[in-house]
Amino acid sequence: MFNKEVPSDEEIKADIMNKLFRRNCWGARYFPLDTLVRWLSRKIKKNGKRVQRLVRQLVNDGYLMLHKREDTISLNPGRSREIVEFIRRFVFV
Repeated sequence: MFNKEVPSDEEIKADIMNKLFRRNCWGARYFPLDTLVRWLSRKIKKNGKRVQRLVRQLVNDGYLMLHKREDTISLNPGRSREIVEFIRRFVFV
């Protein structure tokens, strides 16, 4: 999925949102956070700590929402246009 050896933070964020987008995880339909981190940590170094930090940034920016004691995440349907544009900018280049 990544073109370079070391993907940028923006590419990883787009990949996180693209994974949720492909699984149609908007609003109350959520995805386990540990599964997402484990899936991405195979491709990215630092044992998932970088992925967890980027997920936290996306939550703080309002792109993702946390559910069930912060164990699951979903895309914020209120920012759907911004999310789709962000994914298109970095994933489908």
